[in-house]
Amino acid sequence: MNELFKIYKIDADEAQRIQQSKNEIHQHDFEELIIGVAGRLEHFIDFKTKTYTASFISFVTQGKNHRVKPLLNNNRIEFWVIRFKSEFIPETTFQLYAHFHENATLSFASPYCFDRLTILCQLMQQETLQTAIDYGVIKQLLSTIFTMIESERKRQFPDAQQQLKNQGTTFKNFLSILEENYRRPEGVNFYAEKLFMSARNLNLICQSILQQSVSEIIETRKLIEAKNLLLTTNKTISEIGFELGYQEKAYFTNVFKKKAGMTPSEFRNEIQKLISE
Repeated sequence: MNELFKIYKIDADEAQRIQQSKNEIHQHDFEELIIGVAGRLEHFIDFKTKTYTASFISFVTQGKNHRVKPLLNNNRIEFWVIRFKSEFIPETTFQLYAHFHENATLSFASPYCFDRLTILCQLMQQETLQTAIDYGVIKQLLSTIFTMIESERKRQFPDAQQQLKNQGTTFKNFLSILEENYRRPEGVNFYAEKLFMSARNLNLICQSILQQSVSEIIETRKLIEAKNLLLTTNKTISEIGFELGYQEKAYFTNVFKKKAGMTPSEFRNEIQKLISE
Protein backbone atom coordinates (compact mmCIF):
# COMPACT_ATOMS: atom_id res chain seq x y z
CA MET A 1 0.00 0.00 0.00
CA ASN A 2 1.40 3.38 -1.00
CA GLU A 3 -1.02 5.55 1.00
CA LEU A 4 -0.54 6.53 4.64
CA PHE A 5 -4.20 5.81 5.32
CA LYS A 6 -7.08 4.16 3.49
CA ILE A 7 -10.66 3.36 4.47
CA TYR A 8 -13.39 1.57 2.53
CA LYS A 9 -16.51 -0.55 3.00
CA ILE A 10 -17.16 -4.17 2.08
CA ASP A 11 -20.72 -4.73 0.88
CA ALA A 12 -22.35 -7.79 -0.72
CA ASP A 13 -20.81 -7.15 -4.15
CA GLU A 14 -17.29 -6.72 -2.76
CA ALA A 15 -17.72 -9.81 -0.55
CA GLN A 16 -18.66 -11.85 -3.60
CA ARG A 17 -15.65 -10.53 -5.51
CA ILE A 18 -13.31 -11.54 -2.69
CA GLN A 19 -14.88 -14.99 -2.42
CA GLN A 20 -14.38 -15.57 -6.14
CA SER A 21 -10.79 -14.31 -6.17
CA LYS A 22 -7.69 -16.42 -5.52
CA ASN A 23 -7.48 -14.98 -2.00
CA GLU A 24 -4.36 -16.78 -0.78
CA ILE A 25 -2.80 -16.50 2.66
CA HIS A 26 -0.69 -13.34 2.62
CA GLN A 27 1.09 -10.63 4.62
CA HIS A 28 0.66 -6.85 4.69
CA ASP A 29 3.21 -4.04 4.90
CA PHE A 30 0.56 -2.00 6.76
CA GLU A 31 -1.77 -2.30 9.75
CA GLU A 32 -5.40 -3.29 9.14
CA LEU A 33 -8.50 -2.92 11.27
CA ILE A 34 -11.74 -4.60 10.20
CA ILE A 35 -14.93 -3.44 11.90
CA GLY A 36 -17.74 -5.92 11.31
CA VAL A 37 -21.13 -4.20 11.65
CA ALA A 38 -23.15 -6.89 9.85
CA GLY A 39 -22.29 -10.24 8.28
CA ARG A 40 -19.71 -12.90 9.12
CA LEU A 41 -15.94 -13.17 8.78
CA GLU A 42 -14.01 -16.38 8.21
CA HIS A 43 -10.52 -15.48 9.35
CA PHE A 44 -7.31 -17.49 9.16
CA ILE A 45 -4.74 -15.91 11.49
CA ASP A 46 -2.33 -17.10 14.17
CA PHE A 47 -2.33 -20.46 12.34
CA LYS A 48 -5.99 -21.22 12.93
CA THR A 49 -9.31 -20.51 11.21
CA LYS A 50 -12.41 -19.25 12.98
CA THR A 51 -15.67 -17.66 11.83
CA TYR A 52 -17.03 -14.58 13.60
CA THR A 53 -20.51 -13.10 13.38
CA ALA A 54 -20.93 -9.32 13.66
CA SER A 55 -20.51 -7.34 15.78
CA PHE A 56 -16.72 -7.80 15.92
CA ILE A 57 -13.42 -6.08 15.32
CA SER A 58 -10.27 -7.70 13.93
CA PHE A 59 -6.84 -6.10 13.99
CA VAL A 60 -4.17 -7.54 11.68
CA THR A 61 -0.63 -6.36 12.39
CA GLN A 62 1.75 -5.98 9.49
CA GLY A 63 3.75 -9.09 8.71
CA LYS A 64 1.15 -11.55 10.05
CA ASN A 65 0.05 -14.36 7.75
CA HIS A 66 -3.70 -14.23 7.36
CA ARG A 67 -6.67 -14.59 5.00
CA VAL A 68 -10.19 -13.18 5.31
CA LYS A 69 -13.41 -14.38 3.70
CA PRO A 70 -16.34 -11.97 4.19
CA LEU A 71 -19.68 -13.82 4.33
CA LEU A 72 -23.28 -12.65 4.32
CA ASN A 73 -25.50 -13.19 7.34
CA ASN A 74 -29.25 -12.85 6.83
CA ASN A 75 -28.38 -11.49 3.36
CA ARG A 76 -26.43 -8.61 4.90
CA ILE A 77 -22.82 -7.62 5.20
CA GLU A 78 -21.21 -4.35 6.24
CA PHE A 79 -17.52 -4.22 7.06
CA TRP A 80 -15.38 -1.13 7.46
CA VAL A 81 -11.76 -1.79 6.51
CA ILE A 82 -9.13 0.66 7.75
CA ARG A 83 -5.54 0.40 6.57
CA PHE A 84 -2.68 2.59 7.75
CA LYS A 85 1.09 2.73 7.95
CA SER A 86 2.76 2.21 11.34
CA GLU A 87 4.13 5.75 11.36
CA PHE A 88 0.63 7.20 11.05
CA ILE A 89 -0.03 6.65 14.78
CA PRO A 90 3.47 5.74 16.04
CA GLU A 91 2.64 6.25 19.72
CA THR A 92 -0.11 3.59 19.49
CA THR A 93 1.14 0.96 17.08
CA PHE A 94 3.26 -1.17 19.42
CA GLN A 95 0.58 -1.13 22.11
CA LEU A 96 -1.82 -2.53 19.51
CA TYR A 97 0.63 -5.35 18.85
CA ALA A 98 0.53 -6.22 22.53
CA HIS A 99 -3.27 -5.96 22.89
CA PHE A 100 -4.02 -8.10 19.85
CA HIS A 101 -1.23 -10.68 20.10
CA GLU A 102 -2.83 -14.12 19.58
CA ASN A 103 -6.25 -12.50 19.95
CA ALA A 104 -6.70 -10.67 16.68
CA THR A 105 -10.51 -10.74 16.63
CA LEU A 106 -12.89 -9.70 19.40
CA SER A 107 -16.67 -10.14 19.35
CA PHE A 108 -18.72 -7.45 21.06
CA ALA A 109 -22.31 -7.75 22.24
CA SER A 110 -22.93 -4.02 22.63
CA PRO A 111 -24.52 -2.43 19.53
CA TYR A 112 -24.02 1.02 21.08
CA CYS A 113 -20.26 0.69 20.72
CA PHE A 114 -20.59 -0.18 17.04
CA ASP A 115 -23.02 2.63 16.34
CA ARG A 116 -20.35 5.06 17.51
CA LEU A 117 -17.57 3.26 15.62
CA THR A 118 -19.63 3.51 12.43
CA ILE A 119 -20.04 7.26 12.89
CA LEU A 120 -16.27 7.68 13.31
CA CYS A 121 -15.62 5.58 10.20
CA GLN A 122 -18.03 7.74 8.21
CA LEU A 123 -16.26 10.89 9.41
CA MET A 124 -12.87 9.51 8.37
CA GLN A 125 -14.19 8.47 4.97
CA GLN A 126 -15.70 11.91 4.44
CA GLU A 127 -12.35 13.53 5.27
CA THR A 128 -10.56 11.36 2.68
CA LEU A 129 -12.91 12.74 0.03
CA GLN A 130 -11.91 16.36 0.69
CA THR A 131 -9.78 18.18 -1.86
CA ALA A 132 -7.18 18.90 0.83
CA ILE A 133 -7.18 15.97 3.26
CA ASP A 134 -6.40 16.87 6.88
CA TYR A 135 -4.53 13.79 8.10
CA GLY A 136 -4.43 15.28 11.60
CA VAL A 137 -8.22 14.94 11.79
CA ILE A 138 -8.07 11.35 10.55
CA LYS A 139 -5.33 10.49 13.01
CA GLN A 140 -7.38 11.77 15.95
CA LEU A 141 -10.47 9.88 14.79
CA LEU A 142 -8.50 6.65 14.34
CA SER A 143 -6.92 6.99 17.78
CA THR A 144 -10.41 7.53 19.21
CA ILE A 145 -11.60 4.32 17.56
CA PHE A 146 -8.86 2.29 19.23
CA THR A 147 -9.54 4.00 22.57
CA MET A 148 -13.23 3.08 22.31
CA ILE A 149 -12.42 -0.51 21.36
CA GLU A 150 -10.12 -0.87 24.37
CA SER A 151 -12.74 0.70 26.64
CA GLU A 152 -15.37 -1.75 25.40
CA ARG A 153 -12.98 -4.67 25.81
CA LYS A 154 -12.32 -3.73 29.45
CA ARG A 155 -16.04 -3.32 30.07
CA GLN A 156 -16.92 -6.74 28.69
CA PHE A 157 -13.85 -8.62 29.87
CA PRO A 158 -12.93 -7.02 33.24
CA ASP A 159 -10.86 -10.03 34.32
CA ALA A 160 -8.77 -10.19 31.13
CA GLN A 161 -5.78 -8.46 32.72
CA GLN A 162 -5.60 -11.10 35.45
CA GLN A 163 -5.75 -13.86 32.86
CA LEU A 164 -2.75 -12.65 30.88
CA LYS A 165 0.18 -15.01 30.78
CA ASN A 166 3.41 -13.89 32.42
CA GLN A 167 5.09 -13.70 29.02
CA GLY A 168 2.45 -11.32 27.67
CA THR A 169 2.64 -9.14 30.78
CA THR A 170 6.43 -8.89 30.50
CA PHE A 171 6.15 -7.97 26.83
CA LYS A 172 3.63 -5.21 27.59
CA ASN A 173 5.87 -3.86 30.33
CA PHE A 174 8.81 -3.88 27.92
CA LEU A 175 6.80 -1.88 25.37
CA SER A 176 5.83 0.66 28.04
CA ILE A 177 9.47 1.13 29.04
CA LEU A 178 10.48 1.29 25.38
CA GLU A 179 7.94 4.05 24.72
CA GLU A 180 9.56 6.15 27.42
CA ASN A 181 13.17 5.49 26.41
CA TYR A 182 13.46 4.67 22.69
CA ARG A 183 14.96 8.09 21.95
CA ARG A 184 17.93 7.24 24.17
CA PRO A 185 20.91 5.20 22.90
CA GLU A 186 20.09 2.26 25.18
CA GLY A 187 20.57 -1.40 24.35
CA VAL A 188 19.07 -4.74 25.38
CA ASN A 189 20.68 -4.85 28.83
CA PHE A 190 19.07 -1.55 29.83
CA TYR A 191 15.56 -2.91 29.20
CA ALA A 192 16.32 -6.32 30.72
CA GLU A 193 17.56 -4.68 33.92
CA LYS A 194 14.44 -2.51 34.09
CA LEU A 195 12.39 -5.73 33.95
CA PHE A 196 14.62 -7.57 36.46
CA MET A 197 15.43 -10.34 34.02
CA SER A 198 18.25 -11.50 31.76
CA ALA A 199 18.73 -10.14 28.25
CA ARG A 200 18.46 -13.72 26.95
CA ASN A 201 15.00 -14.27 28.48
CA LEU A 202 13.73 -10.92 27.24
CA ASN A 203 14.94 -11.80 23.75
CA LEU A 204 13.16 -15.17 23.92
CA ILE A 205 9.88 -13.47 24.85
CA CYS A 206 10.17 -10.90 22.05
CA GLN A 207 11.05 -13.59 19.51
CA SER A 208 8.04 -15.63 20.63
CA ILE A 209 5.56 -12.75 20.30
CA LEU A 210 6.86 -10.55 17.46
CA GLN A 211 9.47 -12.82 15.88
CA GLN A 212 11.98 -10.00 16.43
CA SER A 213 14.87 -9.60 18.84
CA VAL A 214 14.84 -6.81 21.42
CA SER A 215 17.36 -4.88 19.33
CA GLU A 216 15.17 -5.21 16.22
CA ILE A 217 12.11 -3.97 18.11
CA ILE A 218 14.05 -0.98 19.45
CA GLU A 219 15.27 -0.13 15.93
CA THR A 220 11.76 -0.60 14.52
CA ARG A 221 10.32 1.81 17.09
CA LYS A 222 13.03 4.35 16.26
CA LEU A 223 12.28 3.90 12.55
CA ILE A 224 8.56 4.49 13.07
CA GLU A 225 9.29 7.71 14.95
CA ALA A 226 11.87 8.77 12.35
CA LYS A 227 9.22 8.41 9.64
CA ASN A 228 6.77 10.34 11.79
CA LEU A 229 9.25 13.21 12.24
CA LEU A 230 10.13 13.21 8.54
CA LEU A 231 6.43 13.42 7.78
CA THR A 232 5.33 16.01 10.35
CA THR A 233 8.36 18.28 10.89
CA ASN A 234 10.96 20.25 8.91
CA LYS A 235 13.83 18.98 11.05
CA THR A 236 17.01 18.04 9.22
CA ILE A 237 18.10 14.40 8.88
CA SER A 238 20.90 15.05 11.37
CA GLU A 239 18.51 16.60 13.90
CA ILE A 240 16.10 13.67 13.66
CA GLY A 241 18.92 11.14 13.97
CA PHE A 242 20.34 12.92 17.03
CA GLU A 243 16.88 13.12 18.62
CA LEU A 244 16.59 9.33 18.30
CA GLY A 245 19.97 8.60 19.82
CA TYR A 246 22.14 8.40 16.69
CA GLN A 247 25.28 10.50 17.03
CA GLU A 248 26.29 10.31 13.35
CA LYS A 249 24.08 11.21 10.39
CA ALA A 250 25.74 8.58 8.15
CA TYR A 251 25.02 5.77 10.62
CA PHE A 252 21.40 6.87 11.06
CA THR A 253 20.96 7.05 7.28
CA ASN A 254 22.42 3.55 6.82
CA VAL A 255 20.16 2.04 9.51
CA PHE A 256 17.11 3.80 8.08
CA LYS A 257 17.86 2.65 4.53
CA LYS A 258 18.48 -0.93 5.64
CA LYS A 259 15.07 -1.14 7.34
CA ALA A 260 12.99 1.15 5.09
CA GLY A 261 14.60 0.42 1.72
CA MET A 262 15.33 4.09 1.08
CA THR A 263 17.23 6.96 2.69
CA PRO A 264 15.47 9.42 5.03
CA SER A 265 15.60 12.10 2.32
CA GLU A 266 14.07 9.75 -0.25
CA PHE A 267 11.33 8.76 2.20
CA ARG A 268 10.50 12.41 2.95
CA ASN A 269 10.27 13.20 -0.77
CA GLU A 270 8.07 10.16 -1.48
CA ILE A 271 5.71 10.83 1.42
CA GLN A 272 5.32 14.52 0.47
CA LYS A 273 4.36 13.45 -3.04
CA LEU A 274 1.70 11.10 -1.66
CA ILE A 275 0.20 13.77 0.55
CA SER A 276 0.16 16.43 -2.15
CA GLU A 277 -1.53 14.20 -4.74
